[in-house]
Amino acid sequence: MFRFLLTRRWISLLMAVCVVGFACVELGLWQFRRYHERHDTNLVTRDNLTADPVPVADVLDTSTPPTSDEQWRTGWATGHYDATHQLVVLYRTRDGAPGVDVVVPLVTASGSAVLVDRGWVATSGSGDLTPAVPPPPSGTVTVTGWVRISADGGSDQVTPADGSVRAISSDAIKPTLPYDTYDGFLDLTHESPGVRPAPAHAQPPDLGAGPSFFYGIQWFFFAVLAFGFWCYFAWSEYAQQHGRGGVTARVSSLRRPAA
Repeated sequence: MFRFLLTRRWISLLMAVCVVGFACVELGLWQFRRYHERHDTNLVTRDNLTADPVPVADVLDTSTPPTSDEQWRTGWATGHYDATHQLVVLYRTRDGAPGVDVVVPLVTASGSAVLVDRGWVATSGSGDLTPAVPPPPSGTVTVTGWVRISADGGSDQVTPADGSVRAISSDAIKPTLPYDTYDGFLDLTHESPGVRPAPAHAQPPDLGAGPSFFYGIQWFFFAVLAFGFWCYFAWSEYAQQHGRGGVTARVSSLRRPAA
């Protein structure tokens, strides 16, 4: 009854469906892997966010960048801001509003500095402008913030130019400073003494699961759907052929003379 499935056309169609189905399954598995990676990362991040603050020197180093397991740890440091080497990070939006982040080196008693992202300042343009930024506190300051890994990017994004950058990379900023600097930086959450006005402090990370799990389900559904279409067309072909055969047989029996 289904001998037509052995024809070249139907075998070719089945092979195409298998290729599409295999690709969909692989994409679904990839999305599930991303979901589990995000889940594991969120577990580490939650632990780091709730851990007790530690001195910056315990989580940052001047020669070794922090690892992903150290990101979002809370570190603190005491020193003085070097406002002469302040930078603004362009194209930073918050709640849809354009703005910039303000990065200032904090020189500690050891002579090494840690880059501190003091927060976000709104701009009137598209975030590519340098606004009037509130100055940091003078004198000795104690800062607390989340440990962050330097951003990856091309030299046009991370190399300071005219007092601005597009992404924070301690590796690119170090050569412009007259002192040794820790790898990575701090997202400021508190400074003492504080000043007003001040940039808006950093926001906590998004700990949602993201869409990967549902994307994975969708890819598996597409794989099933592809095979389902093949089965549907095969059944339609069979029904069409069977229907024609039945009609032909009935017509022949009507035309056959009685014995």
